[in-house]
Amino acid sequence: MLKSATKFEDLVVWQKSHAFVLGVYRLTANFPKEEIYGLVSQMRRAAVSVPANVAEGFHRRGTPDKARFFNMAQASLEECRYYLILSADLKYPRDEALAGLATEVGKLLAAYQRTLLAPSS
Repeated sequence: MLKSATKFEDLVVWQKSHAFVLGVYRLTANFPKEEIYGLVSQMRRAAVSVPANVAEGFHRRGTPDKARFFNMAQASLEECRYYLILSADLKYPRDEALAGLATEVGKLLAAYQRTLLAPSS
């Protein structure tokens, strides 16, 4: 029998998205200094938004409200995916494992949303 999550830190999607944030911080630390207020700031802000929305949605009471926060997390993740593409095109440091982690987090977010919105029998 699966144990129910009692806090947002128990959610695998939060754990993986938090690891993604840490990876974004490590990656962007190696970007050019002129990007500190540009791409670095935008990418970090979007990355932090993913687990933050998961955490906030975890304690929402209504299913539609919970699903909305997971949807916002998914949107922020997609924003990050674009920043990873942009930074690669600009020939900034890249991390293929981080892109893979973004894909994994996206799949987990989609699964959580499907579960939340599935009709109950």
